[in-house]
Amino acid sequence: MYKNTRERPGVVLAAAAVAQFVVALDMSVVNVALPAIRTDLGFAPLDLSWVVHVYALTFGGFLLLGGRACDLYGRRRMFVLGLTVFGLCSLAGGLAQAPWQLIAARAGQGLGAAAVAPAALAMLTTTFTEGPERVRALGVWSAVNAAGGALGVLAGGLLTEYAGWRWVMLINLPIVVAALALIPAGVPAGTSPARRERLDGLGAVLATGGVGLLVLGVVRTDTLGWGSPVTWATLAVAAVLLGMFVFAESRVAAPLLRLGLLHSRWVAGANVLVFLAAAGQFTAFYFVSLYMQQVLGMGAAATGTAFLPFSLGLVAGTIVATRITAARTPRVSLVPGALLAAAGLAWFALISPDGSFLTDVLGPSLVTSVGAGLVLAPVAAAATSGVAPHEAGMASGLMNSSRQLGGAIGLAALATISAHHTGTTTDPAALNDGYALGLAIAAAIFVLAAVVAIGVLPRRRTVTLRPQSTALADDQLEGTPS
Repeated sequence: MYKNTRERPGVVLAAAAVAQFVVALDMSVVNVALPAIRTDLGFAPLDLSWVVHVYALTFGGFLLLGGRACDLYGRRRMFVLGLTVFGLCSLAGGLAQAPWQLIAARAGQGLGAAAVAPAALAMLTTTFTEGPERVRALGVWSAVNAAGGALGVLAGGLLTEYAGWRWVMLINLPIVVAALALIPAGVPAGTSPARRERLDGLGAVLATGGVGLLVLGVVRTDTLGWGSPVTWATLAVAAVLLGMFVFAESRVAAPLLRLGLLHSRWVAGANVLVFLAAAGQFTAFYFVSLYMQQVLGMGAAATGTAFLPFSLGLVAGTIVATRITAARTPRVSLVPGALLAAAGLAWFALISPDGSFLTDVLGPSLVTSVGAGLVLAPVAAAATSGVAPHEAGMASGLMNSSRQLGGAIGLAALATISAHHTGTTTDPAALNDGYALGLAIAAAIFVLAAVVAIGVLPRRRTVTLRPQSTALADDQLEGTPS
C-alpha cells in the first residue's frame, strides 16, 4: 500500500528517475568535451579542471542543506526549485562566451542538483512503503542514476564530435522540462509540518563550509599535489569546521543532521559503503576512459560508445539486486555485488598497452558493472531503512553527500597515486602501468566495501519506525527478524 492515496506513485517514480538521470549525467558528460571547451573558450590549462570540479564542489557542499530544506519546506517545492535552477544554469552554460561564465553556470548546476538529488530520493521513500515496494522503486532510481553517470561519457563523446561541446550543456534542457512536466500529473505538494522548525543556520554554514573545503582541497590535488601547504591548510580548516559541526549538532534542538540517525547500523553502514563504492566506481570511469583514449588511441565518440556495455551491465545488476532485496535484506545483494565489482576491477588491472577493446575492456566492463549494479540498488534502501518520513530528506542528503565525497576523494587520491607512478612521460606503456595501478587499488576498495557490508550491516530487515516528536527512537533501529 502506498503512503498517500492522492499521489500517483508511478508518476512520482518517473519524475524522480528523470531528475536523477540528468543530475548523474552532468557528473561525467563534460569530461570528454574538455579539450573542445578549452580551444573554443580559451581556458588556461590549469583553469580547465574547474569545469568539472566546481560542479562537484557546490553539489557536494550543499547536499546536507538541500536535504534538510526538503524536510522543512517541502520535497516537491525543493524539487521544482532545484530543477529550475539546474535548467537555467544549463542554458547559461551552453551560451557561455568566456571561461568564467561556464564555470559560474556549472556552479549553479551543482547548487540546483544539491536540492534535486535529496528531494527525488525523499519523494520515493515517503511515497512507497518500506519493503518490496520501496525496494523496487529505489531499484529503478538506482539503475537510472547509474546509467546516467555511464551514459554521460557516451553522450559527451557523441555530442562533442557531431554537434559541438555546447550541447553537453543544452542536452539537459529537454530532460529538465520532462521532469517538471510530470509534477502536476501526480506529485502532491505535501502537507506542512504541524510545528514549523527553523533551519539550523549555524549547522548549515559549518556543514556547507566544511564539506565544500574538503571537496575543494581534494580536487585541487590534481594541480597542487597532496604535499602542498595549500592542500593541507584547506583540509585542516575543513576538519575544524566539520568538528565544530558535529559539536553544534549535538546541542541544537532541530539539527541539520541529527547525530542519532547514525546510531542505526543500516544508515551508518550504508553511508560508509556508498562512500567506498563511489570511490571505486568513479575511479573505474576515469581510468578506463583514459586508457581507451591515451593508450588505445580511441577517439571521443568511440570512447563514449565503448561505455555502452558498462551502462547495460549496471542496469542488469540493479534489476537482479532489486529482485533479491525485495525478498530478503539489502545485505544479501551488497556483499556479492562488492566482491564481483572487485573481481572486475582486478581484471581491468591486467590492461595492456598492446590490448584492444574486445580483449581488455569488454569483459571486465561487464563484470564490474554488474557487480556495481548489485551494490547501487540496495544501498539506497539500506541508507533510508527505518527512517521516519519527517527525516527522509535528512537521510537522503546524507547518503548523497557520502556518494559525492567518496567519488571526489577516491578519484583525486587514486589519480595522484597513478600520476606519481607514471611521472611526466606520455609513453603509452608507462601510462598503462599507472592506470592499472589505480584500477587495482579500486578493486581493493570494493573488497573493503564487502567487509563493511559483512561486519556492519544487520542480518535482519528493519521495520518502519514510529517517530518520537522530532527524533527517532534510536533503540528501535535494528528492526525485526525477516
